[in-house]
Amino acid sequence: MALHLIKLCVGIDSLDQLQGLYTMRIKARLARGARPNPCHVTRMTPRRAAEVLDGGSLYWVIKRVVQARQRIEALEEVIGDDGVRRCRLVLGLDLIPTEPQPRRPFQGWRYLTAADAPADLTKTGGGAELPGELRAHLREIGAW
Repeated sequence: MALHLIKLCVGIDSLDQLQGLYTMRIKARLARGARPNPCHVTRMTPRRAAEVLDGGSLYWVIKRVVQARQRIEALEEVIGDDGVRRCRLVLGLDLIPTEPQPRRPFQGWRYLTAADAPADLTKTGGGAELPGELRAHLREIGAW
């Protein structure tokens, strides 16, 4: 059974902003001849890597709300210029909107079980076609 990771998306204000950033980075990687997959480097390597790689995703918390996920394609060890060993999360190309789920701030990443993970908006039919600003406003007024 898949095990997911959840992480704060620091410096990003909306799902649309994150999508724009990824689109720009993917184009730059392709222009350099590198693999297009977005990556995120984190200090700690998941000890339950086999479960994470068995269909797990990285769920992004944007402005205290889980708003999207990306499939985790691979976990790679990297050593920084400072000699510290880190983990590169190689992510899928698709940024999949999820049902909004409030979250308190936390540091680093956490495991997220499939039972606790929010459903994809595309599967629930609930608002994937709505602009990000409208989804955020509906959340703020308690309509979602």
